[in-house]
Amino acid sequence: MKTIAIVGASVAGVRSAQALRAAGFDGRLTLLGDEPHVPYDRPPLSKEFLAGSTDEAGLALLDDEDLAGLALDLRPGTRAAALDTAAGRVRLVDGGEVAADGVVVATGGSARRLPGTSDVEGVHALRTLDDARALRAALAPGSRVAVVGGGFIGAEVASTCRALGLDVTVLDGLDTPLAPVLGPTVAATCVALHDDAGTTLHAGVAVEGLTTAPTSGGARRVTGVRLRDGREVPAEVVVVGVGITPNTGWLQGSGVKVENGACTDDGLVTDVPAVVAVGDVARWCRGTSTHRHEHWTSAGEQAAVAAENLLAGSTVRTVAPSGYVWSEQYGRLLQLAGHPDSRDAVEVLHGDPGERRFVARYVGTDGATTGLFAMAEPRMFGRLRRTELPRRAG
Repeated sequence: MKTIAIVGASVAGVRSAQALRAAGFDGRLTLLGDEPHVPYDRPPLSKEFLAGSTDEAGLALLDDEDLAGLALDLRPGTRAAALDTAAGRVRLVDGGEVAADGVVVATGGSARRLPGTSDVEGVHALRTLDDARALRAALAPGSRVAVVGGGFIGAEVASTCRALGLDVTVLDGLDTPLAPVLGPTVAATCVALHDDAGTTLHAGVAVEGLTTAPTSGGARRVTGVRLRDGREVPAEVVVVGVGITPNTGWLQGSGVKVENGACTDDGLVTDVPAVVAVGDVARWCRGTSTHRHEHWTSAGEQAAVAAENLLAGSTVRTVAPSGYVWSEQYGRLLQLAGHPDSRDAVEVLHGDPGERRFVARYVGTDGATTGLFAMAEPRMFGRLRRTELPRRAG
């Protein structure tokens, strides 16, 4: 291969560029990003950046030295419209095109929105830097904030807003938010952090819609959230954190199978051997199951595998994700590793959940450790992770 185009300039795209160079690719490497910004890191958007303790310069994934070392043809503000695999071209929205012998699909996903709210002022998602800028500007002293969705992003936003002294309510349709990921026992301890910090939680009830009021300019502004049980939660700011939709529209007609992501084998190679997919957009198969990991660490793990297979022209290495996920909520670091089932038993190995400082292991039906979780115990988590979790072959 002489030319490779990476479509998507977030962490998955950047790590793919680094992996390709590390694997010896010395041809032309083009990195296309649909946002006008240079590549930046997303995790701080819901935490340090939203709180104002980190500026935009602190989000950069690459500095000048990194860019020079990678010899990238970096093109921010360039959106892909289509992939013509027969011609070896990425067609662009502006009418241009990029020639490529190989393509890395790293287009991530777009934040889901509440239906009918696109023109309502005060309703926010948090996926991009521009989203974070707008939300940060909206968090005026005295604002009441309603967060729709009690997953990691929603909980992080709630935590940051409480630290800013704002009145915060979290709304989630599950009886125990995070239970599908962490299981009910561990999730309950995480959910308790909201109450500890004075955040109101309404769980087990769906959102029916928004209440709004007209503005002087004729638009509508949010005034609250209506719940299906008839209650209303007043809010000047509503943050919607209900997941993402993979950005795959530009792949239609390319020969790359699309089904809730870009479908790949367990080496992240698509039905078109010269096209691999990584990050939030990649949906890979292992046996009879499929996986799409929307996590920062997984993006880097996938990039190394995809780069090797793209350069080899076939699947010579399979992905073996660590399952590592981390979140910062209410001053505590939460860490998860492994691949637990939400039905697995939970055994506390260190500390006390009641004190919000502990490490626990998940135990499968065969007695083996399937995963580890820690709250505010990073050193012990690291130690036990090395001894408790089996290595997975790639």
